[in-house]
Amino acid sequence: MEWTAEAEAALKRVPFFVRRRVRARVEEEARAEGKRRVTLAEVRAAQARFLSGEDAEIRGFRLETCFGPGGCPHRALPTDRLVERLERVLQSAQLYDFLRREVRGPLRFHHEFRVAVADCPNACSQPPIRDVGIIGVRVPETTVEPCSRCGACRDACPEGAVRLSDTDGRPPAIDLDRCLHCGLCIGRCPTGTLAEAWNGYRVLLGGRLGRHPRLGLELPGIFDEDRVVEIVQEALDFLKRHGRGGERFARLFGEREFAAWSRRFCGRSEGAAVSLDRGPMP
Repeated sequence: MEWTAEAEAALKRVPFFVRRRVRARVEEEARAEGKRRVTLAEVRAAQARFLSGEDAEIRGFRLETCFGPGGCPHRALPTDRLVERLERVLQSAQLYDFLRREVRGPLRFHHEFRVAVADCPNACSQPPIRDVGIIGVRVPETTVEPCSRCGACRDACPEGAVRLSDTDGRPPAIDLDRCLHCGLCIGRCPTGTLAEAWNGYRVLLGGRLGRHPRLGLELPGIFDEDRVVEIVQEALDFLKRHGRGGERFARLFGEREFAAWSRRFCGRSEGAAVSLDRGPMP
């Protein structure tokens, strides 16, 4: 549906965490009234109705995803099945009932437990500032296939983590301290010299915005799908054990909890079983 410039500008002033829902609501109400164009008047009317009925919009949790399934060229890992599993886990936690018991007064969006899943390290769904952030990754390794030294892998790497060898046929060197495991070098290699060693997920816990913002604390390692679901389930159980009065998971989860969870959920090390010709990077 077409939006006027004034309507788009007004939508940008809506808090980002409800912007997508406000847009959908505005267009839904405009269509119901037989309109094909959204103006500033429609935005203001829908926004007022939306915010006044905020309590009715609360589900207890929000599961946010990126644009990977829509054909994003940066997608490292399809997360569709994981998202479906997480949706079931979040629904079964009955967080809405939990919040109703704990929160005095109307529920607000900031009371909800937020999980964000991103299909690559670009992290468009903003996992670092969610209660639980999940990022899909692909870990590269070298194979026996000779390298043509075409430079496609080096040029594809935004981190400058790939360096070509000076010797024909020898594989490139990858600095794993710089590598974010986005998999772009793997997809661009025409000879198969670079391949996927394994894939999985990075997991961040306790991210938040607000008056005292904090980026999520990243558990060490890369986790498979089952482990990610287990971590999210543990986060939900932790919130229900310790959360009182609507206090957020991100407020409850501190350095002590992070240290304990790091020991318990020790993911596969980024450097394990990866055959790379690692030379010193400049």
